[in-house]
Amino acid sequence: MQRGSRPFAVAAIVVGWIGLALALDDGGGIGRQRLIGAATWLLLIALVWREPRHTQMQVATLVVLATLLEYSASPLLGLYTYRLHNVPAFVPPGHGLVYLAAVLVGRSAAVTRRPLIPLVALAVAVAWAVGGLLLPDRPDTLGAVLFLSFAGFALRGKTPGVYAAAFALTAALELYGTHLGTWRWAAHDPTGLLTAANPPSGIPGGYCWLDFWALVLAPSAHRLLVRARQGCRTLRLRLRPAPAAPS
Repeated sequence: MQRGSRPFAVAAIVVGWIGLALALDDGGGIGRQRLIGAATWLLLIALVWREPRHTQMQVATLVVLATLLEYSASPLLGLYTYRLHNVPAFVPPGHGLVYLAAVLVGRSAAVTRRPLIPLVALAVAVAWAVGGLLLPDRPDTLGAVLFLSFAGFALRGKTPGVYAAAFALTAALELYGTHLGTWRWAAHDPTGLLTAANPPSGIPGGYCWLDFWALVLAPSAHRLLVRARQGCRTLRLRLRPAPAAPS
């Protein structure tokens, strides 16, 4: 596979697998979700294995952050609810797959050489947010707030191509997942002040916050990992028995 085509091949694999995984989960139980989750973990490991260490650390950091967010936002706060009222086993590694695809595509030459791509994504986001506010039964005010986050990342972020790719991937994911009924967004945010569509129009802006913090925290996580390895190596050397004195 040519290096220039790899980002889009990875993105195609990610989109294909997530679409299949959501379809397979439809109507299934916990056991099926665990099997899909195991397969998703294996795919994530296989795809990230060939990437540089800094990308691997970003993906690992993103998965940790996404897992914390999922268990906080869904079971705890009730911002959205999964079909079986749990966090499906395939969701944490699925976040890692989406992030990996967004990073590879967003940093590819095909995207970085075309600065209009983030602006096109922003225009679509504007149309979606405005349309959400015009909903007659429940104006999507939560989506409008989240849209502001995406607009900030698209216009001021250091890697606008990554955020544009994340927008495309997560928008498709949210629309498909809510269509299948894999999860459903609550009518209001936990404060009761904001109303929400299913899904909220600006939800890609929420994913972009995960991407942002993964990019920010990954270097520190890598340094901690290196220090932990050095500490374990030093401890093993100290605990190694001293060579016996010659008789």
